[in-house]
Amino acid sequence: MDLANARFSKEHEWVLPEGSGDTVIIGITDYAAGELGDIVFIELPEVGAEITALEPMGSIEAVKTVADLFAPVNGTVTEINSNLENQPELANQSPYDDGWFIKVKMADAGELDALMSQADYQKMIGKE
Repeated sequence: MDLANARFSKEHEWVLPEGSGDTVIIGITDYAAGELGDIVFIELPEVGAEITALEPMGSIEAVKTVADLFAPVNGTVTEINSNLENQPELANQSPYDDGWFIKVKMADAGELDALMSQADYQKMIGKE
């Protein structure tokens, strides 16, 4: 996946605009997947659910920990990656491609401006 247009949250999620509309694809970064370790279960919001930026939208369970997933933007869930139900390890193996989490129709596309660029995210995690 080309991350040139992706934005990143402080909670280690990536947000990639899909096409020219107001729909985005959301997942966790490879850094987050590595920090969590082997992911064994992912709880995602249902299609049609409203998500609120900075509020929990689900959870992710790894062998050693459980963590909340925080919404990086406001909007309505339009699609979930149903492959993660039986293959949560896709979030470890392919966080930017096969391991994406949800697609969201954003309430305001301007919210992307509040998220970090890839360069800023790399600085935050110490990988400049």
